[in-house]
Amino acid sequence: MSFNLTLIAQMLAFAAFILFTVKVVWPHMLRAIETRQKTIADGLAAAERGHRELEDSSRRASEAIAEARDRAAEVLAQTDRRVAQLIEEAKSTARGEGDREKAAAKAEIEQEFARAREQLRDQVAALAIAGAEKILQREVDAKVHADLLDSIRRQL
Repeated sequence: MSFNLTLIAQMLAFAAFILFTVKVVWPHMLRAIETRQKTIADGLAAAERGHRELEDSSRRASEAIAEARDRAAEVLAQTDRRVAQLIEEAKSTARGEGDREKAAAKAEIEQEFARAREQLRDQVAALAIAGAEKILQREVDAKVHADLLDSIRRQL
């Protein structure tokens, strides 16, 4: 094998190309690769953070829903208690009103009874006077015998 000038020139050109590549091109390529690796690593870290935040958000949402359900159940229970209380108050008020109306009706009946009794006494007294007139065959003066009539009324 013979070494000639072409082979040496090619070796020198190849060595210059490698030296140029190592000094100029390779650092740019390494920076681009490192930047790309960093970007990928940041993207993976962000995806992991997003995944964790999604899990946390889901957990918090579930807790908030459970809390809202508990509050809704509590509000419904309070509403049921208030409704029962209002019903009992209405029943109590109705009973009281009924008792008052019953007492008023009873008092009115007693008054009517007393008036009827007085009217009956007056009629009985008038009948007694009429009977006494017939028996005595003379007219009894009501003004003169007022005491007598009052005592008859009391006896009846």
